[in-house]
Amino acid sequence: MINAVIFDMDGLLIDSEPLWRKAEIKIFRERGIVLTENDCRGTTGMRVDEVVTHWSHTFPDVNLQINETVEAIMDEVTHLVKVEGKALPGVFEAISFFETMKTPMALASASSNALIDTVLTKLEIKEKLQVIQSAEFMNFGKPHPEVFIETAKRLNISVNECLVFEDSIYGVIAGKAAKMLVVAVPDRENFDKKGYCIADKKIRSMSLFNNAIWEELNQLNN
Repeated sequence: MINAVIFDMDGLLIDSEPLWRKAEIKIFRERGIVLTENDCRGTTGMRVDEVVTHWSHTFPDVNLQINETVEAIMDEVTHLVKVEGKALPGVFEAISFFETMKTPMALASASSNALIDTVLTKLEIKEKLQVIQSAEFMNFGKPHPEVFIETAKRLNISVNECLVFEDSIYGVIAGKAAKMLVVAVPDRENFDKKGYCIADKKIRSMSLFNNAIWEELNQLNN
């Protein structure tokens, strides 16, 4: 039986992936690294310090300052969330559904605590979540399962009783590695990528989640 739901944040609760790409393209360009939208899509789901480290290794001649670049990207994304951020379709309905089912809800994100707080304040859903867990100071980001395992511990619920909602392939891998059920909610551009095949269910939008899918997933968990 599913006894807890764990949400990713970026690209699942809030339409922030375009904002991340916009911020990364701007900040890296200012430091001499020209990235495309597709370049940025390749690191979706990674922790921002891992993204910066990745591009610093790809462009070693730039001598990128890791910490300073991370901070600049975070500041830009935070600004964009405040100005342009909006919930993705079905988010509030899904939260209401799990409230009705009396199912504890948590958030497990690769983003920093500061950005998580900005997003949850923007969407006005912070009080709906029993646990809010960032991977900011963890040893590993997604696709490692550490953030999901720690979230389950804080919920005091077994990992195999948790249902994860994720939009990225890295997140889906992390959820399955944590031995949790996973619903993948990819965006339109990524929906047909083969990496999502390991998810227990794939839907095009949170707005499509319903009682029939809930019952179907609970049957998988018996």
